[in-house]
Amino acid sequence: MRLILLGPPGAGKGTQAQHLVAKYGIVQLSTGDMLRAAVKASTPVGLQAQEIMARGGLVPDDVVVRIVAQRIEEPDARKGFILDGFPRTVPQATALDRMLAEREIGLDAAIEIRVDEEALLKRIESRIAETQARGETLRDDDDPQVLHRRLAAYRELTAPLVAYYRLQGVLHVVNGMEPIPQVTAAIDRELTKALAAKGVPVFAQSSKTAAKKPAKAAASKPVKRLTKKVARKVSKKSVKSVRKTTYVGKKSKAKTTASKPKSKRRVAPRKRGR
Repeated sequence: MRLILLGPPGAGKGTQAQHLVAKYGIVQLSTGDMLRAAVKASTPVGLQAQEIMARGGLVPDDVVVRIVAQRIEEPDARKGFILDGFPRTVPQATALDRMLAEREIGLDAAIEIRVDEEALLKRIESRIAETQARGETLRDDDDPQVLHRRLAAYRELTAPLVAYYRLQGVLHVVNGMEPIPQVTAAIDRELTKALAAKGVPVFAQSSKTAAKKPAKAAASKPVKRLTKKVARKVSKKSVKSVRKTTYVGKKSKAKTTASKPKSKRRVAPRKRGR
């Protein structure tokens, strides 16, 4: 299962991603984490990214795509993944599609968590008031002005991805203003429909192999072979049993026949003529 979660800051993408990771056994891939891991491992693409970041520049899309390509080939990502923070623009989405196509795979769904921006601002203001009332430290993103700027950037750069994935037929929209459990249930329903349309088992790996041959069918082969072995053993035992019974039967019959004395036929004496 390969997914992208779309939605503005504060829509609850992180919360829903954690649910999907726990339920489907897939991994959440953050571009920031992947960049840091590549730099730490001193991979060629990681060193290239480190040099660019050291100059204060933005890592180009092709470098990010190569890092994503390396990450999804690791064992823990074989069952599937959720991309977090990438793609953010249509050019990045196009580059991602090319990379996935080279591996003969693609996205199963792009889930948009649709929310009302005014309601988000009120939610932030309410959270700030509650945090201050408890005497706790505010988070960096607990600032209406910061949220305004992030929402503006989302509308300009990332929102066009909604139209992009709608044209590809993989977009699914849920109402992010509902309570968290209801949003979770809505995402599960949309994923079930999306995977069913592709013939992919909901709880199986979302890969070409899983799509063609479900896990249950693969597991049934050893059972069939075992059944045949048992059948042969049972058949041999049955044959031995039949032979034994037949032999004993003949023997018993022979004994029975021998035990009976032959009956002597009495012949009446002939009368002599006078």
